[in-house]
Amino acid sequence: MIEAWLQASKDGNTAALLPLMAEDVVFLLPGQEPMRGRDAFVAASQASGSKFRLIEATPEIREIHLTGDYAICWNHLDLRMVGQADGGKQRRAGDILTVFRREPDGRWVIFRDANLLTPQKTA
Repeated sequence: MIEAWLQASKDGNTAALLPLMAEDVVFLLPGQEPMRGRDAFVAASQASGSKFRLIEATPEIREIHLTGDYAICWNHLDLRMVGQADGGKQRRAGDILTVFRREPDGRWVIFRDANLLTPQKTA
């Protein structure tokens, strides 16, 4: 699931990300109001996609816990991006805590996601 998410993100393929999210998904980002639902995610992706392009993503799963129809994943993620306009490099890294939910059709989707990525120095 994480690899599929990162590959679709690298490809700029928002449509491929949608089935990986619950309809009622909530993303929590530092200093921002919760992003509720797929439509809010699409709007945010379109806004940031015109500014940056993901070139590299390195995930490191720290823990996974499964209970019934929910799974909790603590992941450390390091992202490297380039500016679409100026080619400037940007790096963001940090921890992410994701709650996955099993849907009635058996698919696992992102239900809640707390993203704690912060800007890092680029090499």
